Amino acid sequence: MKNPLGITVTKENNFSEWYSQIVQKAELGDIRSGIQGFLVHRPWGFFIIKKIYEYLEEEIDKQGHQQFLFPISVKEKDLMREKEHAGFNPDVFWVTQGGSKKLEEKFALRPTGEAQIYPMYSLWFRSHRDLPFRGYQSRISVFRNEMTTWPFMRGREFLFLETHNVYNEHKEALSQIKLDLGTCEKVIYDKIKIPFKYFKRPQWDRFKGADNTFTPDTLMPDGKRNQLASTHDLGQNFSKAFNIKVKDKNEKEQNVWQTCFGPGIWRIMAALIAIHGDDNGLIIPFDMSQLQIVIIPITFSDKKIESKKVVDNCKKIESMISKLGYRVKFDNDEEKPGFKYNKWELFGVPLRIEVGPKEVKSKSVSLALRTEKKKKQVKISSLDKEIKKSSLKVDKDIKDNADKYFKNNTRSTNSFKELKEIIKKYKGFIKVPFCSVEMDGEKCADKLKADTQGGNVCGTLYPKEEKLSTKKCVICGKKANHLVYIAKSY
Repeated sequence: MKNPLGITVTKENNFSEWYSQIVQKAELGDIRSGIQGFLVHRPWGFFIIKKIYEYLEEEIDKQGHQQFLFPISVKEKDLMREKEHAGFNPDVFWVTQGGSKKLEEKFALRPTGEAQIYPMYSLWFRSHRDLPFRGYQSRISVFRNEMTTWPFMRGREFLFLETHNVYNEHKEALSQIKLDLGTCEKVIYDKIKIPFKYFKRPQWDRFKGADNTFTPDTLMPDGKRNQLASTHDLGQNFSKAFNIKVKDKNEKEQNVWQTCFGPGIWRIMAALIAIHGDDNGLIIPFDMSQLQIVIIPITFSDKKIESKKVVDNCKKIESMISKLGYRVKFDNDEEKPGFKYNKWELFGVPLRIEVGPKEVKSKSVSLALRTEKKKKQVKISSLDKEIKKSSLKVDKDIKDNADKYFKNNTRSTNSFKELKEIIKKYKGFIKVPFCSVEMDGEKCADKLKADTQGGNVCGTLYPKEEKLSTKKCVICGKKANHLVYIAKSY
């Protein structure tokens, strides 16, 4: 049954329109600010985003990261220092004028933090004793001149968290990459319930200026890959470009080793909406919902005394639940109960309590979970216990449904002809033998993209690459050295 509040399509048949309606009607964001690609974050959606930030910050704080905050501006010459990283230049916004006067030196709005942070690192660190250093900035915006925009997937301004770490030895940097993977597991999967595969990107698709890039990728309901985060082994590329050196134990100067990690705050939000939601609206993990429990009275206009008892009882229950530490609302607006059911399902409220004359008499409530169609009667005396139990059940249902959705999402083929047929209709990853994930494999990747209308090489599984069962590249027929995963991407 379609939600009368306005969800007019199903997720399965028209995912793009379903997603857009959820963003708008569940009051997650608003695109009507007047400038394309700049999203207004509404309170209901921003609460979820704040939770994503909290979870990530908690994990990286445990690893010893220290938080700092840099300005929004980046000098042009700093963006140009690292040769590959300068590739960001066509995508940046430039500030060229202040008031009515043209600036003597234009500057960019940061597309990412390296070019503004690393000049300062060259001043901060002098000795090997200063390292390792783990720093990050959070709850910031970055700016890129994206031509195609979509709320929480692509924008000209989007929310960001980035770590920037410095080490004496490369092995420390590689250990951090694994810690970043652990952060993704603990936050994106364990807490937000979004399953993913972790890939090592091919060289032509790594971060500009990195030696290697690693990403957790999930699949959206239309079968396209959503990159949820990225962590980068920067080697010594930036330390050489920005002259970040320390004296080692022998008083000899050496360039430092670096990593950076960027969880995609927006991308994680988009995956939560798309993977967990259903045709009635959002479905949100219990801790992430701004409103965890809604209380709906069942009253009758011709039974004023009974209805007053219902309302009074709802107020008492609301007070009791609030004192237990939950975020609860007694919805006593004039709309009919059915309207309220649909409204709060649309907004993804995890638990719904209904109270009518029968419940007042039996000193109980009717309890419904967002992830179930049924209701159950619960005595008020045991409501605390039932809320705890039900909150865990909601989270388990969300995780189980997401795992089921993501399970068996990969097909395999050794034939380019078959690959092209599969990618037309299959919503998932396709595993194929591939010649090389080094730069010499880019020609095959380009042919793949052209011949499949957008198929991309996501990379090889990390940390343990899979063994080949055949020796011929599915594209060129030459010797295959890797098993790669392919999917269309945003």
